[in-house]
Amino acid sequence: MKKQPTYVDLFAGCGGLSLGLEQAGFSLALAVEKSDMAAETFFHNFIEPISDQEEWKSFCAQTTSVEKQAERGLVVKQLSDVLASQSILDDLREKDIDLVAGGPPCQGFSLAGRRNPADVRNKLPWEFLEFVEAVSPKAVIIENVSGMSQDFKKHDQESPFDQLRQALIQTGMGYKVQPVLLNAMHYGAPQHRPRVMLLGLRSDIAEATGYQFSEITWRSEFDRVGSVAFSERPRIAPATTHFGEDILTVADAISDLNDKGYRRISNISEFAKEMRDCTDWKPVSTDTPRTKKLSNHNLRKHADHIRDRFRLYQFFRDQGIHSKTMGIPKNADLTVDGQRQMLCDVLKDAKFPATAPDGKELASDVSELVDLVMSLGTKKHSQRPLSWTSPSPTVVSLPDDYVHPDVPRTMTVREMARFQSFPDNFEFRAKETTGSLRRRFEVPQYTQVGNAVPPKMAKAVGLVIKSALATAANAKTR
Repeated sequence: MKKQPTYVDLFAGCGGLSLGLEQAGFSLALAVEKSDMAAETFFHNFIEPISDQEEWKSFCAQTTSVEKQAERGLVVKQLSDVLASQSILDDLREKDIDLVAGGPPCQGFSLAGRRNPADVRNKLPWEFLEFVEAVSPKAVIIENVSGMSQDFKKHDQESPFDQLRQALIQTGMGYKVQPVLLNAMHYGAPQHRPRVMLLGLRSDIAEATGYQFSEITWRSEFDRVGSVAFSERPRIAPATTHFGEDILTVADAISDLNDKGYRRISNISEFAKEMRDCTDWKPVSTDTPRTKKLSNHNLRKHADHIRDRFRLYQFFRDQGIHSKTMGIPKNADLTVDGQRQMLCDVLKDAKFPATAPDGKELASDVSELVDLVMSLGTKKHSQRPLSWTSPSPTVVSLPDDYVHPDVPRTMTVREMARFQSFPDNFEFRAKETTGSLRRRFEVPQYTQVGNAVPPKMAKAVGLVIKSALATAANAKTR
C-alpha cells in the first residue's frame, strides 16, 4: 500500500489548512498552535475526542513538556519551544517530512529584520524558515492575507511577501518558489476570500518535476481571464473549479438551515449535502458516536431595537439603499432638521409599506421610516446583511459584522463555518466569543473560524503539491 505523504502544520489554528491537506491525502506528523482555545478544536477533531476537560487542561499546561505534546501530534506552545528541542527536529528530519505548511504573521517581515532581534514582527516568519531549514521538507506552503503582497511604494520597498519569497528560496537546500493569489470562491467555497501563498518545492524535487517557477504572482482568476505575464500556466498552481454561474452563494451554503438546525427540504444544494455528509474526511474516531444534532449552531441573543436595526439593514439591501444611511442621525455636522431632510432625500423612493424579510412592517410611509431610522441610527458601518444570491464576503473573526439574509440576527458559528467550507462533523471547541479587550489573547470559536484557511482551498493546494511530489518520485525511479 502506498504511503500517505506527511505534513507539519505550523500556526495551525483550529485546523482549516490541516483539514484540506488531509482531504487531499496527507497524513499529520505534527501541528503547532500556541492558543489553547484553537488547539482544543484541533486536538478534538484530529488527535482525540476531548471528553475530560481536566485531562485536556493538563495536556496543554505549560508544565507539560514540548516533547510529550509532540508525541501526541500537537504542540500547544510557541514555535520557538519546538525549535529548542533537538530531539523533535531530529525525529522529523528522520521521518523525511513531505510538506511543512502554515501561516506565520508576516505583515512586518523584511530581509533586514533578521539583524534586528527587537523587531517582533520579523520573529515568527524567521522561526518558520528556521524550522524548514532544520527539517528540510520536500515542499513548503506559506499562507497569508492578500494585502501583504502589496509593495511599500512610499518607502520604495519590496512587499513583505516578496521578501519572504526571496528568503525561502535561500533556506536550507534551497527552494523553487511560486507566489500565488487564490480566491476561495474559485475552489468551491461560497465565500469571496483572496489569500496569497508561497508554494515551494525543494530544489532537488523541483528539478525532478521539471516544473517552471516565476517570481510573478499567479492569480486564480487567470484561469478565466488569462494573463500576458504567463506564457503557460504554472503546473504548481492549484486548478480552479468554480467561475461565473458556478460560484457558490450564501443560498448554496446555508439555505438548508433554519434557526433550529437542519431544514427538511427536497431541493438541498450539492454543497449543503457535502457539508452534511462529508465523505473525504471524518473526525478522529470515538466509541461514543457524535450527536446528529447540528453543532455550533447557537443563536446570538439580540435586544428588540437591535433586531429592528437588522430588519432595516435587510430592507435597505432589498431597496438598494446604502447601509451607511444608518449613520445620518449621528452626523454631528447636521442639525436634527438637516438629518431628517437628508434621510427624506435618501428614502423617498423606497417601496411602502416598508416590510422586513421576516414579514414585520417597519413603516407605512417615508415619515415613519425617517422616525425609525432616527431612533435606531448608529455609527457602526461594518454591519451588513448577506445576500442569498452572492457568495459570502470574507468571513471575519467578529460575530456581529454580518446579518442573516432573512432573519434579524447575526450568523452562528456553524453558518460562518459553512462559508469557509468546514463540514458539519467538524466541531469547534472553547467559548464562542469574547470581549474586545480579551481578543488580544483569546481565540474563541468565531475567531477560529475567521482565521482559518478554507478547507476546500487548502485541499486544492494539497492536491497539486501531492501531484508534484508523485511526479518527482516517478522521475527519480526511472
